[in-house]
Amino acid sequence: MVEASGGVRPERGIFIVFEGIEGCGKSTQIDRLCAHLTRQQRSFLVTREPGGTSLGDALREILLRPGTSSLDGLTELFLLEAARRAHVREVITPGRLQGLVVISDRFADSSIAYQGVGRGLGVELVERLNALATEGVEADLTILLDVPVEVGLARVAHRARGEDRLEREVRAFHERVREAYLKLARRRGDRYRVIDADRPEEETFAAILACLQPLL
Repeated sequence: MVEASGGVRPERGIFIVFEGIEGCGKSTQIDRLCAHLTRQQRSFLVTREPGGTSLGDALREILLRPGTSSLDGLTELFLLEAARRAHVREVITPGRLQGLVVISDRFADSSIAYQGVGRGLGVELVERLNALATEGVEADLTILLDVPVEVGLARVAHRARGEDRLEREVRAFHERVREAYLKLARRRGDRYRVIDADRPEEETFAAILACLQPLL
C-alpha cells in the first residue's frame, strides 16, 4: 500500500478500481493517475488484490507463485476472499473514512471474472462470498482496461520478471475472463467504464481521466 501525504481530502473518500485481463496496463495507468493526483494535491492511497495487508501479501505470494500448482479453483477463491476481507477492513474502509482517493488494482469483480467464469465455479457462488468478504463495499467507479487477449499476453511475455501462475494459463482461460469482464460492464454500467487500452498509453490515460473528472 502506498499513501500520498498532505493534499486535499474530501469529506467522503472515493474508491476507484482498475480491472482487466493480464497485460491490460493497469499498473502503468495507476502510476499515471497517482502522478496526476499528486500534481492536483489530492490525498490518495494505492493498494491491490490480492495484497494491501500483511495477510493479503502473504496469500498473494502463494496464489501467484508459478510453482503453486496444487490449488484448485475453490481453494483459490477461499484464499482470495480471506485476503479481500482483510483488505476491506484494514485498508479500503479506513481510507474512505479518512477522505482519501483509494485506488485498487483489482477488487471483488476480479473473482467473478477469474474464478467464477475463468475457473468455472459460477458467478452466483462468487457473488455470495464477495458479499460476505466486502460487507457490501463497492467501487464508486470501476475502470475496465480492455485489450484483446493476444495483445495482453504479448505484453506479459515481454516483461523482465517472467510470468506468474495466472499469466501462464491457456489462452481459452483468458478469453473467458475477458468476456466475463465485458459482461459485468454491461450489467453494471452505472459504475463501470470500459476503456480501449490497445492504444498509446497517453491516449488511454486521457480517456481514463475524462471518466474520473466527475468524481475528482
